[in-house]
Amino acid sequence: MPGAGGAGLLVPGMLVHHPGRPDWGLGQVQSVIGHRVTVNFENAGKLVIDATVIALEARPGAD
Repeated sequence: MPGAGGAGLLVPGMLVHHPGRPDWGLGQVQSVIGHRVTVNFENAGKLVIDATVIALEARPGAD
């Protein structure tokens, strides 16, 4: 959740979705360093997401 350090719930290998950018497709968490989450998205490539601003949503089978 934004502002609450949501990156702590994410781990490398987890599958996620960006709620504001469904066109990016499914993403796989590559790394989590503090509030910075690196995600490799199907249609947008590798991006660094600030978890204090964007709450990535975990997808089923993502653990």
